[in-house]
Amino acid sequence: MTEFDKESLKVSGRGSRKIPRSFKELTPTKAFNPATFFYEMVWKAFLTKRSGEHKKPDFPVIQNDELALTWIGHASFLIQFRDMNAMVDPNFANWLFWQKRVRKTGLKLQDVPPLDLVMITHAHFDHFHKASLRKLPTRIAVVPWGVGDLVKGLGFERVVELEWWESFSHGDWKVTFTPSKHWGARVIHDDHRGFGGYVLEHSGRRIYHAGDSAYFNGFHEIGKRCQPEIALLPIGAYFPDSFRRVHMGPDEALQTFKDLKASWMVPMHYGSFKLSFEDMDEPPRWLGELAEEQGLTDQIKVMEEGVPHVF
Repeated sequence: MTEFDKESLKVSGRGSRKIPRSFKELTPTKAFNPATFFYEMVWKAFLTKRSGEHKKPDFPVIQNDELALTWIGHASFLIQFRDMNAMVDPNFANWLFWQKRVRKTGLKLQDVPPLDLVMITHAHFDHFHKASLRKLPTRIAVVPWGVGDLVKGLGFERVVELEWWESFSHGDWKVTFTPSKHWGARVIHDDHRGFGGYVLEHSGRRIYHAGDSAYFNGFHEIGKRCQPEIALLPIGAYFPDSFRRVHMGPDEALQTFKDLKASWMVPMHYGSFKLSFEDMDEPPRWLGELAEEQGLTDQIKVMEEGVPHVF
């Protein structure tokens, strides 16, 4: 199927035992204990006043081959072409179990326009939020292998499962599922579920959403095969360093951007949920510093939640 082996790129928190011995074994990095987890990722977020604001919909009139991108927050984006609307990893939740959303979504769920396509990168709760999916005005869902059963009953007319490098076309648009270095289990014992990113092609444009991923050499091939123009890349949840087994920091995201040879980079996966130990405002600040040092500032578009940008 591909030179990238699923097992070599999959990072699992489970060993051969079916029952974990400790809390650490429930996490892919085995990096923190319950007390540290509670303080850094629950208590700090609980004490943080939720910031940001829901924006009133102000979608642009899209001309010819333009596309508009609206960041909802975290890894959620609305992608609009002249005659087609899509969303990636829609999540409008204020809480994910014990994890508080510390910044409001850029749009309210009821303000999302009718969608032709929803793409889900993997089944983790911060990327696959069932309550949000159930309420979206949409028709087709594209998901990784092994995730289709989770989508049943959520109102989609059609659910398409893809393996890495497989594509699905409908009308004038095409979506291709690409490899990543992560893992796809939603709970402890469903390690069969897939994970990855997507390249959406329409009107001569190509936009890439990396999903969740650590840095790996596969980004070179994604760039070579798919030639994305716009790359939506994660920059948060990288500290402590052991978290880099499954996530990227701004430094590796910039290297990924270079590997892809894209024209624009849009950072994501920061600022909404406390998923690691770095300060919430650290990823975009560090990204800005590195981009200036490397002469890439003009190619980085840091978006404000709920404010569309036309490319």
